[in-house]
Amino acid sequence: MDRRRDPVQARNDEGLDLYDVVDWEQRTVLDSLAVALHQTLIYTTRAFVVLLALFILLGEVALGTLGSLTEPWIGGLIVLSAIPALGLAAYVWRVDITTPEPLSLLVGTFLLGVLFAGFAGVLNTVLPEILASYGVDLTLVAFFFLIVGPVEEFVKLLAVRLYPFRDDRFDAVIDGAVYGAVAGLGFATIENAIYITRNIAAADGGQNLLLAGTGISTVRALAGPGHVIYAAFAGYYLGMAKFNPDDAGPIVVKGLLIAAIIHASYNSLTLFAPDLLAGLAGTSWFGGFLLFVILFDGVFGYLLYRKLQAYRLAYKRVHDQPQPRSEPTDFDA
Repeated sequence: MDRRRDPVQARNDEGLDLYDVVDWEQRTVLDSLAVALHQTLIYTTRAFVVLLALFILLGEVALGTLGSLTEPWIGGLIVLSAIPALGLAAYVWRVDITTPEPLSLLVGTFLLGVLFAGFAGVLNTVLPEILASYGVDLTLVAFFFLIVGPVEEFVKLLAVRLYPFRDDRFDAVIDGAVYGAVAGLGFATIENAIYITRNIAAADGGQNLLLAGTGISTVRALAGPGHVIYAAFAGYYLGMAKFNPDDAGPIVVKGLLIAAIIHASYNSLTLFAPDLLAGLAGTSWFGGFLLFVILFDGVFGYLLYRKLQAYRLAYKRVHDQPQPRSEPTDFDA
């Protein structure tokens, strides 16, 4: 990396000790104290973010949004609804041609994806109210593009940035896609749980509970893989940013824009595409929704596949190249 250097640094031939003039390293007690305080601030901030997310999740349980998770059959529906997203995340993990990602980082990222979904729920509710207080009333499509897409993709990426990104085992660009997919899986799992428990709570009881549960579980099972796709795109660009630090900001923003636009497009199209496809195919609304999900996820899943394959191809090419031979020296003669 070509970092910018002070003119004194650039012209110094290492003959001058420029400590605390234009260079810095940990030497004195005060330096050590500064390093310790900086690390403490970083760890405290991370802990606060995680604890706040945990507080929001526990609040949802206490207020009844997720209270019925203790019912085994409801938990079973939630697990089943997450299987398609799990399968897609496993595929992204499988195509990582570099060193396998450690289970501890994968599990931690999944849990943070679950926890940070609470931030999205709060922001998706609060931000429209704030805008409305200033006289800005968003249409549903604008709400998807300006709030839901950016907010939900940001909190998924935050799960990756807060934990695995800083680990030395995050050692390749494609690792970002893997951890992004896992964060998306965590987000999809808790979102499915919220939708399923709310739908069951709104049912009358008896047989309606089972119908309500299985119906919404099927719909959420189809919606879940999308979260993995969006987050894998954003995560890939986060991985690229790690290894291109001079341009990290624009790279991360590009990834978030791609993920947010795809996400918001999905939400917007669900307003009319399932009905349109149902009419064209002569099926029920669910049949139209199924066709829509297959088409939408098929297109963007294929684009994700192409990006991952491009990395795999580049990796193979550079590793298949013979190492350049050094020129012989007098000692080799």
